[in-house]
Amino acid sequence: MAGSPQARKILVLGSGPKVIGQGAECDYAAFHAARTLAGEGCQVVVVQSDPASLATDPGDGITVYLEPVTPEAVEKIVARERPDALLTTAGGASGQLVAFLLDRGGTCSRYRVGLLGADGHAIAAAEDPGLFRALLAKVGAES
Repeated sequence: MAGSPQARKILVLGSGPKVIGQGAECDYAAFHAARTLAGEGCQVVVVQSDPASLATDPGDGITVYLEPVTPEAVEKIVARERPDALLTTAGGASGQLVAFLLDRGGTCSRYRVGLLGADGHAIAAAEDPGLFRALLAKVGAES
């Protein structure tokens, strides 16, 4: 989808460590995704909460917001940047949950922002133990 006209500007949600000493694997994944998308010709915006884990430089052509990855902060950035899509799977559980809340809260429809990586239903199934059990039962797996 990166080269398609539907998603020319993509907002990538990072995560940032929650406590000092926590790993930054999700941050690495978010910036790797951002660089890949930029390499495919997309405009890329990253929301990241931890300046120590930045893995980009001005030459990458990636816009970075050092803000908390929360629905309120990300909604303000969506309103300003007007991305075509949010990449939901690069920032780990934090990014997915924020994307889910923005989608369910109407922000995505209000600003015409699609979800890339995982849709609202898939995120809900991963977050809700009851939905996850039902999904496992549907495919015949044991929970």
